[in-house]
Amino acid sequence: MTAEGFLEGRRLQLARGVLLQCIMGGYPPARFYGSDDGDLALVADPKQIHRLPWSQQPRALAICDADELSGESSRLSTRGQLKAVVARYAALGLAPVVATELEFFVFAPNPDPTQPFQPPMGLDGRREDGHSAFSVSSNNGLRPFFSEVYACMAALGLPRDTFMHEMGVSQFEINLLHGDPLLLADQTFLFKHLLKEVALKHGLTVVCMAKPLAHTPGSSMHIHQSVVEAYSGRNVFSDEAGEPTATFRHFIGGQQACLADFTALFAPNVNSYQRLCHPFASPNNACWSHDNRSAGLRIPASSPVARRVENRLPGADANPYLAIAASLAAGLYGIEHRLEPSAAIQGEFEVPDNLSLPCTLHAALERLKRSHLAKELFGTEFIEGYIASKTLELTSFFDEITPWERRVLAAQA
Repeated sequence: MTAEGFLEGRRLQLARGVLLQCIMGGYPPARFYGSDDGDLALVADPKQIHRLPWSQQPRALAICDADELSGESSRLSTRGQLKAVVARYAALGLAPVVATELEFFVFAPNPDPTQPFQPPMGLDGRREDGHSAFSVSSNNGLRPFFSEVYACMAALGLPRDTFMHEMGVSQFEINLLHGDPLLLADQTFLFKHLLKEVALKHGLTVVCMAKPLAHTPGSSMHIHQSVVEAYSGRNVFSDEAGEPTATFRHFIGGQQACLADFTALFAPNVNSYQRLCHPFASPNNACWSHDNRSAGLRIPASSPVARRVENRLPGADANPYLAIAASLAAGLYGIEHRLEPSAAIQGEFEVPDNLSLPCTLHAALERLKRSHLAKELFGTEFIEGYIASKTLELTSFFDEITPWERRVLAAQA
């Protein structure tokens, strides 16, 4: 839209079906978004209008809500779903607080998708080989790229906590500062967009797939969650003596009760399960533990005021609005129903059957399809539309034969 049109308040409209467009570009049957495929209104959030600092031509980006023309939020909007979950907390006098940890890979350009990704050429003429976890070395030649990333984050008002080289080859992580869930979802979305745009300027490719490289740790989007009293800001997970509260236990109990049903919301792609089924600190379980990275729900070591629950299931490929909404909705479900969690686990452990999670997209979608709880919390229209869109993507994947099948199975027939 032109700047003039935007400033005049001209309404931008969008067909409802676009909210269910699958990643290949197609759409599920029209019954999932209204047979007329009528319009929605895109309503810009005045707090999320940003001049894009990496663009040579002056451009701005506005994060919008997708609203029905009658004014209410569209049930197909993931941002709208998150706002609804936060409102349910507010009705109880509570406010959730979240932070996201986003991992990503920085690769050389990959014009041939049949070839594996490669790290960029380093300053010594070699490519990184996987020995740089948490290193302060700048031999990878990425300092100019990250300098612009930092500058663009500052220009967009994205405060960062820590930045580090992660375990994988040319893999990095950013921790965003904790705050309001909607704000953190917006910031996570903006950061991923920023990364890709700045990478292109530097002749690089940023990949937020859950598992872009074999034999290498995948990329997560861990969600740290706490709940405070809306009027005082007191963390309700800790009592006056600094001990865990019943609300803390119930929040964990809700997470455990919902994670299996919601797995497809946290792990939305075929590739997501490559990360979860080869768990380098990427657990596919609903166990909880104090500071154990093998548990899907980890309680980081912290002071009582910072007591929180880390959901380690979502991958970097998850929709931040939907992943945060699903995780917070699960915790609230536990608080409202006073659910008690299982016993905490420590050290090496075997996952009980009742705390295991689906390990393929097909299994996750089947679990979501049977979930009355998901439809209760997010509405039948959203859940059925989401499943329809993801089923199209899964069918498209099965329409292709992989190099592994040709290499290994052809001689066996």
